[in-house]
Amino acid sequence: MIKVAIVGALGKMGSEVVKMTLNSPEFELVCAVDKNNIGTNVAEDIAIEGDIELALLKSKPDVVVDFTQPSSIFENIKTYLNLKTKAVIGTTGLSEDQILEIEKMSKENNTGIIIAPNFSIGAILMMKFAREASKYFSNAEIIEYHHNQKKDAPSGTSIKTAQLMIENNSDFKLGNCAETENIQGSRGGEFIQDNKGHIQIHSVRMPGFVASQEVIFGSDGQVLKIHHDTINRACYMSGVALAIKNVFNSNSFIYGLENIL
Repeated sequence: MIKVAIVGALGKMGSEVVKMTLNSPEFELVCAVDKNNIGTNVAEDIAIEGDIELALLKSKPDVVVDFTQPSSIFENIKTYLNLKTKAVIGTTGLSEDQILEIEKMSKENNTGIIIAPNFSIGAILMMKFAREASKYFSNAEIIEYHHNQKKDAPSGTSIKTAQLMIENNSDFKLGNCAETENIQGSRGGEFIQDNKGHIQIHSVRMPGFVASQEVIFGSDGQVLKIHHDTINRACYMSGVALAIKNVFNSNSFIYGLENIL
């Protein structure tokens, strides 16, 4: 059995991971951490703890799964790697510089970590399809939809999608005229990496959504749309389980679930 600790255990995603871990014959829940309701039991003999480092030192998990907040995730990851505890990270909001620093720390500590902006197999396929379509279309934009309690924008999934797209196309604004925004931000944010991409990303935040994304490609006389909807958070659990099992057997740094499918 793989011993699993869950940080952010009472959150919307964390609570799903708790249920998945408890119901899996391959995993053993040994620790649950959250800033709320400390002392509350989430399972027999497993109570919520508030101090991440003390909880991990006491429980000695094989893998920690983190679904917390963008404001705390970088410091959390540094704690995991300094303790040489392998980790699966589902919290988004990390900057490019932070991801590079995490990769460096992972190698220095010889400790595996998987950072995945999305754990839905369908969403991963959407990103793969978008990367492939990028070879054939001159223009593209991304619209991502999330619930109105999501604190970072644009989503990690949309950023990862854009990164994959520019592997096959360096400029998605070919032929566009000079634009004027009469309302600032109406064209969304422009994703550029190493002077490549120029992909407009539009973030919608509204009650009723869980997570959806649409990638729109255009060329003369045609439009291609690649769309994925998340109906509930249970759909992420097969990807989380896959990531836990993969990192348990690896000391590598991995960014994106598509790299282990």
